[in-house]
Amino acid sequence: MIQSQGQRRQQLRQQRRRERLRQAWRVLVFSSVALGLGYALLRYGWVLNGPDQVEVSGSRQVQRDQVIQAAGLRFPLTLLGLQPGRLAQELSVALPVDQVQVQRLMAPPRLRVQLVDRRAVARAERRGPRGPELGYVDHLGNWMTMRQQAGVGLDPSQAGLTLLIKGWQPRYRQALAVLLSRRQQLGSALVTIRFEPGGSLWLDTTSLGAVRFGPLDQRLPQRIEVLEHLLQTLPKRLKGRRLQSIDLSDPDQPELALPAPLRQQPGPARP
Repeated sequence: MIQSQGQRRQQLRQQRRRERLRQAWRVLVFSSVALGLGYALLRYGWVLNGPDQVEVSGSRQVQRDQVIQAAGLRFPLTLLGLQPGRLAQELSVALPVDQVQVQRLMAPPRLRVQLVDRRAVARAERRGPRGPELGYVDHLGNWMTMRQQAGVGLDPSQAGLTLLIKGWQPRYRQALAVLLSRRQQLGSALVTIRFEPGGSLWLDTTSLGAVRFGPLDQRLPQRIEVLEHLLQTLPKRLKGRRLQSIDLSDPDQPELALPAPLRQQPGPARP
């Protein structure tokens, strides 16, 4: 009796051992098959074989060939080898667009690139190699040619582009972007933004006349805040009189220049 119980225990242990071996073989076989299918899918399934698998939408200026060239795509290439975030950043720098979104689509394999064209927010003038040039700027202060603006299909006369940027240069983009971002606070009073050859900044307003901002330094946001305050308070105090100019070079001590009063002409001498 005792011997038969020992044999049964031994048989049960052997059965468990054989069952564990079977399970281990099943896991090994299934893992091998999954790895093989995964490799085959990555190697031959999620692959872009040509430009037809690149979808570009949203832009009236940029075509698919330009996107492929700017991204440096070489076919065939695997989708998982692409980094959408990095690719979008590279395209936003290389292409004349405002926004870029990149998606990898697996079924069927393709690359989707969605673009948003730049929109002009103001007219602009600059001095080019052949003399004065006319164009536009977007909300980030980037220069847009007349051709680029025409490609967007927006009629400037219907877009309310009343603001004019004079003396645009690449080094003024950052300051210009700050001014354009605060344009709503300045209201319709802002007419012209002028960059002088020496680097001094002037703003022309309808209610306060010419405003000298002075050098483009870290105090630019403070000068804008002072101008916003003056636009709200000065017109009421002036009672219809127009200032000759305002100097905000030192925003802590604004200087106001009033036009000289007209001199009364002497009347005819009495006999």
